[in-house]
Amino acid sequence: MLQPIIKVSNASKSYDDQLAVDHLSLQIPKGEIYGLLGPNGAGKTTAILMLLGLSEPTSGSVSVCGINSTRQPIEVKRRVGYLPDNLGFYQNMTGFENLLFTAELNNIPRDVAKERARDLLKTVDLTESASKKTGKYSRGMKQRLGMADVLMKNPEVIILDEPTLGIDPEGVRELLRLIKELNENDNLTILLSSHHLHQVQQVCHRAGIFVKGNLLAEGNVASLARQLFSEESIVVTVRAEPMDTDLIEKIESISGVIKTEDVQSYLEIYCTQDVTSKISQAIIQSGSSLYHIDKKNLGLDEIYHRYFEGRDLNESV
Repeated sequence: MLQPIIKVSNASKSYDDQLAVDHLSLQIPKGEIYGLLGPNGAGKTTAILMLLGLSEPTSGSVSVCGINSTRQPIEVKRRVGYLPDNLGFYQNMTGFENLLFTAELNNIPRDVAKERARDLLKTVDLTESASKKTGKYSRGMKQRLGMADVLMKNPEVIILDEPTLGIDPEGVRELLRLIKELNENDNLTILLSSHHLHQVQQVCHRAGIFVKGNLLAEGNVASLARQLFSEESIVVTVRAEPMDTDLIEKIESISGVIKTEDVQSYLEIYCTQDVTSKISQAIIQSGSSLYHIDKKNLGLDEIYHRYFEGRDLNESV
């Protein structure tokens, strides 16, 4: 891994007796889109506030761009653009005026600010709404204006906390497209906090599974599947008749098959490798009729259902 631009070392955060973040260690290199994936209440926002220097860790350390977030929070804020889940703009000011106000707060010269604001409004496809008061903006328009707002100071890192919350599907697609373009064109490091699996899967290079203050695992989707599901990283779905006990035992004896599960009229076969052809052969040789066979790699949807819903976090990963 390249030198990390975001580094969290064994950081914890407690509120009274409530442990919100539990010994979090995380490294994100420059130019990566990293998804912090977890359900509401997992501690994602608390972790982000520690990164920004808005909340001090109870223990451990946090640094962004090589700067200690606890000791030098102002320096961190100069380099980081933050888009919270609850956006706030001056409703009686236009989108253009809001961007200029942000520029003034960051000591950006007026002429530079005007040119940058126009360019950014074009980037986020809000040129035609630049002179409209933000009180008239839709949620999706506000999110795109928020992206322009965090880019006004040319940050090295962007942190997005649930950026697609409350946006219609078309707005989500546009925002995800913008995130990918910013990363590809400007090599921006982006930390995306979300509980929406498919959105994280679409844009993030890596994701961390964050539940009840714990980072359970991290990596790309294939890596997460291997970590979280041990060796059960491939599922073959079969419908055949008859599917009797002898046939199931024959399938389970195939090298690479871990287990089978009956799901309605289908048989799900969990495997360490692609043994689809061997399963087909076993069914045909048994004299049964094969009506359906399909293979898929376990993805974030399966990760969610197994590890966000009802999982005992005292179990080892």
